Amino acid sequence: MPTGNAQNKGSTFVIAEAGVNHNGSMDLARDLIEVAADAGADAVKFQTFRSDALVAEDAPKADYQTETTDAGESQVEMLRRLELTPDQHHTIAQHCSDRDLQFLSTPFDTQSARFLVDEFDVSRIKIGSGELTNGPLLLDIARIERPVILSTGMGTLGEVERALSVLAFGYVADGDRPTLEDLERVFASTDGQNALAQNVTVLHCVTEYPAPAETANLRVMDTLREAFGLPVGLSDHTQGISVPIAAVARGATLIEKHFTLDRSLPGPDHEASLEPDELRDMIQGIREVEAALGTGRKTPAGPEWKNRSVARKSLVANQPIQEGENFTSENLGIKRPGDGISPMRYWEYLDRTASRPYEQDDQIQ
Repeated sequence: MPTGNAQNKGSTFVIAEAGVNHNGSMDLARDLIEVAADAGADAVKFQTFRSDALVAEDAPKADYQTETTDAGESQVEMLRRLELTPDQHHTIAQHCSDRDLQFLSTPFDTQSARFLVDEFDVSRIKIGSGELTNGPLLLDIARIERPVILSTGMGTLGEVERALSVLAFGYVADGDRPTLEDLERVFASTDGQNALAQNVTVLHCVTEYPAPAETANLRVMDTLREAFGLPVGLSDHTQGISVPIAAVARGATLIEKHFTLDRSLPGPDHEASLEPDELRDMIQGIREVEAALGTGRKTPAGPEWKNRSVARKSLVANQPIQEGENFTSENLGIKRPGDGISPMRYWEYLDRTASRPYEQDDQIQ
């Protein structure tokens, strides 16, 4: 089975977000999977929805959707063109398996979530930012008993906590009509917190396509980590690759990024997506940052050991010194190489007596 991965897998889980950039074409979907595999992604993610269950007939498009698709087309009409059939899901999932990629998809309703688990045994379920306040869906997804990736775009810290409380309740408690008090009690419980710690990754997200870099606010990842004690990551909609790479340096454990074959293709998300070379460069940058982060222990790196004697200095004679003469600030100097007595002992040697004669630049013994 070919892998085609250009980079080694690392500790940061990288999701290449194909989303609806397949434009309803299986050929395009396969090409996207190939690009994700060649770039070294860990998973490629699509979207699973039933258009008529997702939006009302008169639901408006977002501004960015109106700008990048037919302005006269309604949101539900647009989504019908992009909705994947069950057979298309199977084709996509099989091609992901063939390329050693995890197949993931974001469900927008309970039936879609169960379909992904029952048909493909997906390892985790991604919950999009638009569902952050969809309590019934959050509860149903938790009851499916799969780990969850929770995007938090457009949300407040309080809304994130409430969503997590619903997930905690779904993981550990019975009942389909929890009160707010029920949610708070379970969220505060040891069982609830343990269930969240075992199952949930929280993603910071700015829901705009594309999102200006100045809105990225990566410090929110710190806030989420400190508030909830959960792994955090970034679902990034900025242009370019610098923001997700910076997020890894700030401790992101998961990066999700839209990609496309060509930003000029028609469709709602292409313009805010990376092209193939950019996706590869982003993942390479992430892997380099992971390696650069290291252990946190301050010790010489392997290559540094050979450079210590070259770059450091030793105690030397500044001028000829006779045997029995005292070392002074005038005749005791400090020069490279550093394979002799450390200059940290300089003060210790002042007023000592030379036990042998030295020529200028001789190391003190």
